[in-house]
Amino acid sequence: MDAFGPLQLLACYTRGVFPMADARDDDQIFLVDPEHRGVLPLAGFHVPRRLARTVRAEPFEIRFDTAFDQVVSLCAEAAPDRHETWINPVIRDLYAQLFAMGCAHSVECWRVGRLVGGLYGVSLGAAFFGESMFSRETDASKVALVHLVARLITGGYRLLDAQFITEHLTQFKAEEISRAVYHQRLAEALGQPADFGDQPALAGVAALQVISQAS
Repeated sequence: MDAFGPLQLLACYTRGVFPMADARDDDQIFLVDPEHRGVLPLAGFHVPRRLARTVRAEPFEIRFDTAFDQVVSLCAEAAPDRHETWINPVIRDLYAQLFAMGCAHSVECWRVGRLVGGLYGVSLGAAFFGESMFSRETDASKVALVHLVARLITGGYRLLDAQFITEHLTQFKAEEISRAVYHQRLAEALGQPADFGDQPALAGVAALQVISQAS
């Protein structure tokens, strides 16, 4: 894919497609336009009771955009429950450029100075496209997702794209919609302003309140 850079990648998102690779050591990427799309509801996002207790207890320090490259690198690593990933060096470089442009963001869970969980994604208009997450401690990626949703609600976002439905996401009331419905929701979200912001993370209780009030 010659001359495929960050601007071309952003254009793909506006058309509802996103890049993947067959493996993390593959130097090629391809574009995906799923027939069915997974989305997470910003109004109606469900936080399971046990996870809510964890969020309130604040076991992690939550940061935004302080270690984007590290988050992507950790998402790209193999894990006991994930022997292969689709994040190759080409993808890592593209998203690093989007981050430098202010179009990509990370949510990070830190404990005692160590990055133990997080996620990253792309922001366009009032749409946020979740790309990948990782966890090195119990519930770290889930806590990051809760704080992401609270940030998106506060910032006026309309769409949280999860790409595909997974068992991990069904607990949050993720839904699968058709390509046509997704493109309609995407167009509506891209036409609206939103602000990811650079303010500190909300306290755990406050993040849960934001989510509850939006439901």
